[in-house]
Amino acid sequence: MTDPHAIQPSALDQLPDRDPEETAEWQASLDAVAREAGPHRAAYLMRRTLERAEAGGIALPKLLETDYVNTIPTSAEPGLPGDPEMEARITAWNRWNAAAMVTRGSKHGVGGHIATFASAAWLYETGFNHFFKGKEGDGSGDQLYIQGHASPGIYARAFLDGRLTEAHLDNFRQEAGGNGLPSYPHPRRLPWLWEFPTVSMGLGPLSAIYQARFNHYLTNRGIKDVSASHVWAFLGDGEMDEPESTAALALAAREELDNLTFVINCNLQRLDGPVRANFKIVQELEAQFRGAGWNVVKTLWGTAWDELFALDTTGALVRRLREVPDAQIQTYQTRDAAYIRQDFFGKDPALAEMAKLLSDDKILECFHLSRGGHEARKVYAAYKAAVEHKGAPTVILAQTVKGHTLGEGFASKNANHQMKKLTVDEFKAMRDLLELPIKDSDFVDGVVPYGHPGADSPEVRYLQERRAALGGPAPARRTHPLPALPAPSEKAFASFDKGSGSQNVATTMAFVRLVKDLVRDKETGKRWVPIVPDEARTFGMESLFPSLGIYSPKGQTYEPVDRDQLMYYKEATNGQILNEGITEAGSMADFIAASTSYATHGEAMIPFYIFYSMFGWQRTADQMWQLGDQLGRGFLVGATAGRTTLTGEGLQHADGHSPVIAATNPAALTYDPAFAYEIAVIVREGLRRMYGEAKPGEDQNVFYYLTVYNEPLPQPAKPQGLGIDEGIVKGLYRFNTAESAGLSPAANAPRIQLLGSGTAIHWALKAQKLLAEEWGVAADVWSATSWTELRRDAMEADAALLRGEERVPYVRQALQGVDGPVLAVSDYMRQVPDQIAQWVEQDWSSLGADGFGLSDTRDAARRHFGVDAESIVVAALAQLARRGEVKATAVKEAREKYGL
Repeated sequence: MTDPHAIQPSALDQLPDRDPEETAEWQASLDAVAREAGPHRAAYLMRRTLERAEAGGIALPKLLETDYVNTIPTSAEPGLPGDPEMEARITAWNRWNAAAMVTRGSKHGVGGHIATFASAAWLYETGFNHFFKGKEGDGSGDQLYIQGHASPGIYARAFLDGRLTEAHLDNFRQEAGGNGLPSYPHPRRLPWLWEFPTVSMGLGPLSAIYQARFNHYLTNRGIKDVSASHVWAFLGDGEMDEPESTAALALAAREELDNLTFVINCNLQRLDGPVRANFKIVQELEAQFRGAGWNVVKTLWGTAWDELFALDTTGALVRRLREVPDAQIQTYQTRDAAYIRQDFFGKDPALAEMAKLLSDDKILECFHLSRGGHEARKVYAAYKAAVEHKGAPTVILAQTVKGHTLGEGFASKNANHQMKKLTVDEFKAMRDLLELPIKDSDFVDGVVPYGHPGADSPEVRYLQERRAALGGPAPARRTHPLPALPAPSEKAFASFDKGSGSQNVATTMAFVRLVKDLVRDKETGKRWVPIVPDEARTFGMESLFPSLGIYSPKGQTYEPVDRDQLMYYKEATNGQILNEGITEAGSMADFIAASTSYATHGEAMIPFYIFYSMFGWQRTADQMWQLGDQLGRGFLVGATAGRTTLTGEGLQHADGHSPVIAATNPAALTYDPAFAYEIAVIVREGLRRMYGEAKPGEDQNVFYYLTVYNEPLPQPAKPQGLGIDEGIVKGLYRFNTAESAGLSPAANAPRIQLLGSGTAIHWALKAQKLLAEEWGVAADVWSATSWTELRRDAMEADAALLRGEERVPYVRQALQGVDGPVLAVSDYMRQVPDQIAQWVEQDWSSLGADGFGLSDTRDAARRHFGVDAESIVVAALAQLARRGEVKATAVKEAREKYGL
């Protein structure tokens, strides 16, 4: 058997040792320490040696974990500026009002969270008083990603500051009346206060990283110098379980985002219990962030622990803290001194001797109250270290107690996340603890009062003076209107009107060509932000590489392998393209940062993010909802779209449902254009609506989703006639009739209306010809550019009717008076065109690609799903046969003729 104590081979054995005797001496010294002083002493010396090596710049692997103590010792803490007593009084008022707001709202059954802010109050207050830059100073101020469940505390501070009233607080989570406060940070519901929605946990950390990265992008491209802005993301230790929370840590370190700080509130609890019951979440996170290249600052223990650490001459206390699991730390929070003496100190003789020197009050102070995240001095030291650190982002791991100051019924209880109120007696105990001047008589009929020291009180003056010195209120979102961007040259759009002639062009390529023209525009070209997840060549975008450059803060430190080619791979510090690698989530985070730059930085940017349509809404729909929450603007482009246009790739790539998911997002304007000229019209309208002069009552805070296809097909010229552009934008127009298509139907021929979207219109056009030439049926073909917009218009018309207003849905207007039934077809599931069925007066039928996709040729796949031209013919004949307009036998004959 192998001796388990034998030294095993390592990578070092592969390196030549130029002085084996010296190596042996070092090893012998370590063995001697372990033998004479014990393995703990040997480990201590090794850690300190590695720390010295790291500090001296010696190239060694970094320590992934340090001891379970504060990174910044008390002796090295900077003095706390300002007036600590005043800040303590302000924090006390905020704690009270946050708890009062949620408790008062509980009588309406609307819920709320108390314990999270109670644990994090000092993490926010220290930032508000000393670090968070407002938007009224130079630059754009800081960007604050507030932990969602802490929102009552932020509202409480805004109340103290005079930005909110008691009426606002009493309408927490009651927004229907128009004077309420959203439960969580929500720019769409409270756009003057909140910048970033953060309650879909995991998206806040991811977005914060890409926001910090986008800030560098704006600066490096010369759009706006935002180098003074700092991104602060306040997170929960339980939230870090979400894959998105840590998905981009390496990016942040790789790009040296020292304008970014994560503050993780480590209260050791998530919604149902401990975050890491049998382990230590702080140590796990430290290793994860250090391994990714972040600067880590641990702020775990308050000053009450200084006496204990001073007594720890053997290291026994530090060893015990390192081994006790989190759930046991939580238990100590709720037990008496006798239990802690036995269970914590009694495990080691050295600790047992230490405990004899400690009073019960001292033990309870340390284990019940004294946490680094509850002391302004400790938090200030951590924040100062973070903003002064250069070359890497910083994470602050701040240990707190969930439910701190709310009483024994709350602190560290597993159920405290679901506890929505305090009793009157608990409030009175909290009042006494916080030393607030609230009288028993202020509790009228058992209702807890809000507390406010007065608009001209020293506390409010101090709060406002600190915020004025830092650049104004925070959090805050700028909502002032920006000047409209000038419209690009009409030439870029008009070039698509004449069609492609004899050349076959995929609509994906048509869109890319349009963007190539638009980024050359002298006025707005620099504001385009092309985003692609490592598939630019798939979409034919490689020609943009040398002209626009791929953004990299390092520039290009190598000679590209294709440097001698025309379309070589070019990276640049001022590059315009964001090529994110294989990460749709990262690309969407890029898009959100760019699409909201008009508010965050007062700079309107025009992002377009192009992706495999299957990997967009299905994979990152939560972020697309976040985009709508955050009032983002821009173009999402689902390329290689549809169920049957990329069938060689198989069902995992076959998108038959993205328009269904997109239809659920109120901010998304979803289009499935068939032709290049339709894309031009839609993009031109999108630029006007989102960035130009808005029409009265028009919401500019929308984004566009366009599906484009990889199938090269003839691109026809734009039809002549009035209302074509309007029809494209509204979602439906008649592309041709049987007569205008030159099919010369008989005067009394049966007629049917074929509605097609995207690539399906080409099958409809072929079916139109077959119906005329082989079955004597006249078919008119309509391009349905947006089933979703047709539905929304119809729903708005229904709502108007209920208000007593006369309004006819556009789809009904467009089809008014046309002969025959309607047959709709798309390369998506039938649910997509069926969105408008109830508003179509004619007989309705639809075809679609329902079910899973498959690998085969396009023709075979379309035959499989029953959406090819021949299948359309059979479906059209079946509709007409039901109406008695063709013989019933025609359906069977057609099936047999086409081999269906």
